[in-house]
Amino acid sequence: MNERLRQMREIGQSPWVDGISREGTRNGELQRMVDDGIVGVTSNPAIFQKAIGDSELYDDQLQELYEKMDDPKEIFLQLARDDIQEACDVLRPVFDETGGESGGSGEDGFVSLEVSPNLAYDAVATIEEAARLFDMVDRPNLFVKIPATVPGLVAIEEMVSRGKSINVTLVFSLERYREVALAYVRGLQKLVENGGDPSGVRSVASFFVSRIDSEADSRLEDLGAPDELKGQLAIANAKLAYQIYKEIFSGSWWESLAEKGANRQRLLWASTSTKNPDYKDTIYVENLIGPETVNTMPESTIEATEDHGEIRPTLEEGVDEAKRIFKRLREAGLDYEGVTYTLEKEGIQKFVDPFQQILDQVEKKGKQLVS
Repeated sequence: MNERLRQMREIGQSPWVDGISREGTRNGELQRMVDDGIVGVTSNPAIFQKAIGDSELYDDQLQELYEKMDDPKEIFLQLARDDIQEACDVLRPVFDETGGESGGSGEDGFVSLEVSPNLAYDAVATIEEAARLFDMVDRPNLFVKIPATVPGLVAIEEMVSRGKSINVTLVFSLERYREVALAYVRGLQKLVENGGDPSGVRSVASFFVSRIDSEADSRLEDLGAPDELKGQLAIANAKLAYQIYKEIFSGSWWESLAEKGANRQRLLWASTSTKNPDYKDTIYVENLIGPETVNTMPESTIEATEDHGEIRPTLEEGVDEAKRIFKRLREAGLDYEGVTYTLEKEGIQKFVDPFQQILDQVEKKGKQLVS
């Protein structure tokens, strides 16, 4: 096991990889990362678009499927199902070792598959597709990803009330994060009220990091704000989100659920690659290390962390400073609500576009292979 990843896990943070490919699963690369200390996998439409477009390993299955059906989305779901199942099987020992067989669900060992991003503003359709994905993949260590839009909150609460494990994605603001956590708790309450066992339900709230700085820095530049304010909001935002996490998942209200076996919804730091080359390549890892959290990293960030990451508990350092940073940014004219609203809208679109590209790829390549 890599020493730095081991240290992260000792502190209580789970390192996951943000990426999946058929090649990586079948050539042993994913297993190698697990051996190094990676304990989970996240995916999204952009990741699948690159995986399918860059590999010939899908061709035989794609040809076979295209000869049977003509719906590109259905063909994609069959391709994605097999990739997710294979990754779940690689991660299953981690799932079992962290609680899967000893009672309830595992804390780690999960693989995430996202509902179609074009359903992000349709709660009913999201619920239907999420349920279908659980049935289709049929693995206990599957997370279905649902975006944290307002309709998404309805779907999250409903799926949790059905005993399903959900990865809530595209969380940007502190207000929306609080709504996400409360939707999860309400779902658990409904599950218990209906006689269900909450111990088998796990969830993470994927709180996006580096994209916050990218948007805020651009706006600060336009405002003519001091350079020292740039690169500050994302980490401060995440540190304050963790304080909300501690508030919600404590006290008598939560403890009554915990006594029945309910698990906390962990914060997952997403978008942790460094977009600005002037910032350290591990800035969104080193500054957000704390217990009961996850950091999902692209392979390049994992490699940088393994090589030179400074690992120590930092997540609760500088909380008061984080509050002061918010105050200074507002005084400089930064519209925090505008930043997070824009990022949510753009975040959905950044998944819609590659999802459509996947469907176009599947149709074009399928026709070529059949002909």
